[in-house]
Amino acid sequence: MNVYRYEQNPLVTPADIKPHREDFEVIGAFNAGVAKYGDETIMLLRIAERPISKDPKIIKSPIFNPENNELEIIELNLDNSTYDFSDPRTIKKSGEPQSFVYLTSLSYLRIARSKDGHHFTIDERPFIYPSNNLEVYGIEDPRITQIDDTYYIYFSAVSPHGVGESMVSTKDFITVEHHGMIFAPENKDVLIFPEKINEKYYALHRPVPKSVGHPEIWIAESTNLLHWGNHKPLLSLRDGMWDSGRMGGGAVPFKTEKGWLELYHGATLDHRYCMGAVLLDLEDPTRVIARSSQPILEPEAPYETEGFFGNVVFSCGAIVEGNIIKMYYGVADTSMACAELSLEEVLNSLVYI
Repeated sequence: MNVYRYEQNPLVTPADIKPHREDFEVIGAFNAGVAKYGDETIMLLRIAERPISKDPKIIKSPIFNPENNELEIIELNLDNSTYDFSDPRTIKKSGEPQSFVYLTSLSYLRIARSKDGHHFTIDERPFIYPSNNLEVYGIEDPRITQIDDTYYIYFSAVSPHGVGESMVSTKDFITVEHHGMIFAPENKDVLIFPEKINEKYYALHRPVPKSVGHPEIWIAESTNLLHWGNHKPLLSLRDGMWDSGRMGGGAVPFKTEKGWLELYHGATLDHRYCMGAVLLDLEDPTRVIARSSQPILEPEAPYETEGFFGNVVFSCGAIVEGNIIKMYYGVADTSMACAELSLEEVLNSLVYI
């Protein structure tokens, strides 16, 4: 697979972002939803910020309080044996590895704009910020689906109630209408197809079973984009392969002559994240036609292998121009990059089922 990584990579780094508060520092600008708006390429960045701690033994956790629309800062001492601080992203109760009680950062969404798709300027203020009790730990990993003149933006909403998928919409990337949570916890990596198929909207999603089952890709349908049903498993993990540990949708599916092409992420059991592709039937997207046996993009460049959480390439959006796929992707849970791939090569690389 021929992959052209932009010479400007990483396109946006934490150093390019001014914190929204002086007592915070930006540790991530990554996993951006992508859209074309007028003559601009929009990257809707996930910005991860954490409160600055001047004491190396004190870990701070920011929590949004919806009652007063303010952030509260929890301070914990590293010597406190009640908590497990081994993962820099989360604070867990000791002896309870499956759940966390706090996050060490708060994520929100901010717009980056570009005329050429290579050089971006960052808006000064957050675009979508936590606003209710389902978002108190932050909002993460947005995707953007354009239907007619409306851009539907949906993202992981994180709170003590779990991680679910919430949605807003905009026509101008200035004003926003909130539509609430469309997939309840535990669920994420939602992708809404950009048009109706046989009078139905379709969406991919990734539930996370806690008793039996695995984190795999499902598909659902709707008549109004808000209420989703007829859920079906779509794509399963594969032992010993690049998507053996977990998987989820990546970029919004786009139409080709051979079917709907979905660029999805897969990870191994040791958390190495790659991107691959799956081809779905044009008239019945619940039917898988072909799938990547090998990744179309894997972490190789230093900015992909090293960072806050290394060995990760994770796309939330792509722009297709003729035979060129411009895949924007988060690297190492830290920054944003872009790579161009040949649509023809991607399609030819798939193994038909």
